Amino acid sequence: MLETARRVLPGGSFGNLAGDVVLARGAGGHVWDEDGREYIDYLLGSGPMLLGHAHPEVTAAAQAQIPLGTTFFGNNRRGILLAEAIVDAVPCAEQVRFLSSGTEADLYAMRLARAFRGREKILKFEGGYHGMSDYALMSLAPKRPGNSARPIPDSPGIPASVVEEVIVAPFNDLAAATALIERHAEELGGVIVEPFQRLIPPIPGFLQGLRDVTARLGIPLIFDEVVTGFRFAYGGAQEYYGVTPDLCTLGKICGGGFPLAAIAGRAEIMALFDRATAGEDRFLPQIGTLSGNPVAAAAGLATLAVLRRPGSYDALFATGRQLMASLSEEIQRAGFAAQILGEPPLFDVVFAAEPVVDYRGTLNADAALMKRFNTLLRQRGILKGDSKYYVSCAHDADDIAATREIWASALKALKAG
Repeated sequence: MLETARRVLPGGSFGNLAGDVVLARGAGGHVWDEDGREYIDYLLGSGPMLLGHAHPEVTAAAQAQIPLGTTFFGNNRRGILLAEAIVDAVPCAEQVRFLSSGTEADLYAMRLARAFRGREKILKFEGGYHGMSDYALMSLAPKRPGNSARPIPDSPGIPASVVEEVIVAPFNDLAAATALIERHAEELGGVIVEPFQRLIPPIPGFLQGLRDVTARLGIPLIFDEVVTGFRFAYGGAQEYYGVTPDLCTLGKICGGGFPLAAIAGRAEIMALFDRATAGEDRFLPQIGTLSGNPVAAAAGLATLAVLRRPGSYDALFATGRQLMASLSEEIQRAGFAAQILGEPPLFDVVFAAEPVVDYRGTLNADAALMKRFNTLLRQRGILKGDSKYYVSCAHDADDIAATREIWASALKALKAG
């Protein structure tokens, strides 16, 4: 498989992880590669598998839908019911429009905000990830940050004109963000932010401050909740942090492991997707072959039904807190200058002595040390991405104990050089 991958795939991979492992199956909080090697899985498909792999209720829901049809390009019962569940769950959601990926959702959310306000520019935050569109790939990971208000393209192939349409603010700096929003208020179509940026929690008052200034100026505020939606709470980060935006984007968990994403928000703004309501001049067309796919919607409904059960989030957060505490203790025992960054369902170690509150703080971390640590973990049976431990409801006490043993062994090897 590795030889075939190197021949038929650029770089021998799908572009997500390095192509040195080929996964064959998953169950609960574990995956196995083609050689039969087992890993404790903290990658979780980059987050969708919050219930773990092959959850029996999610699998049964998808299997029940497949004989009835796998896609229709039209309304279907499962998609309508999933939209209803999202409206019931998410504070900002009055209406929902489905898509197939988080990139699509973020792209359309920015377009929707610009169309609603009749302005062309978007303000985002340095280091914030909003998919792979031209607008999103501005100052996601600038290697040589300059003036933070002027974006730096993260990829070749992006038209130079896009630089003029994006304003970049520092995350967790409310004074700077407010000043930029006020200065460019007449140009801004919207402000988009990850309420929890990659691994960095918002400092107290930051999100509410964004809400206050955008509301005062009539600028739509978009929360990118593709990662945090249904992960931090049933109502997402906006419930968890207590701040309600005008629009949000969702993905990963609400599709139950199948390709599904959504924009949700105020009916007044979402009405632009409706030609009859918006009128010809303001109507925003959005078409996707697989939008509202019934198999994905069935899997999403089953996932949300499990998450609604009493104690689901208590158990998830308890597991995450135990893992974070264990990793912190092992790091201290090994004597590394490092910190644990994140929230219980989503965290990682950062090899930096100073507190990290924004993207530029992450540049002070020892990236080479992190890479070596991740390699040692993979060799010992932990699968994760370059950053982030995604915690699932399927990880149990045995996984916590085994993970701690692997951390201790890997840190010992890392210390030895």
